[in-house]
Amino acid sequence: MQMVPVKELKDSVRISRLCHESGEPVHVTKNGYADMVIMSAEVFEEMEAQARAGRTVALVQEGIDAVARGECRDAFEAVSSLRSKYGL
Repeated sequence: MQMVPVKELKDSVRISRLCHESGEPVHVTKNGYADMVIMSAEVFEEMEAQARAGRTVALVQEGIDAVARGECRDAFEAVSSLRSKYGL
C-alpha cells in the first residue's frame, strides 16, 4: 500500500507517476491519519467494473434464492393468471 502525506500532493507529476506505476490506490495522510485516496483512471475503471460485476452476481444469486424458496412462478402461468384476472 502506497502512502503519502498531503503536503506531497504539490508534486503532482510524482504523485501521478506513483499512481500509474503502482497500479493501486495511493493513500494520502493528513497529520498522520488517513485522509483520502487517489488512483489512476485505469485503476478506478477496473474497480468500478468489478463492483458492477459483483452487483450482477448478487442479483442473479437473489433470483436463484427466490426460486429455491418457491417465491417465483412460471411466466406462462403468471400471464394466464393476469389475463383471467383482467379479462384479457
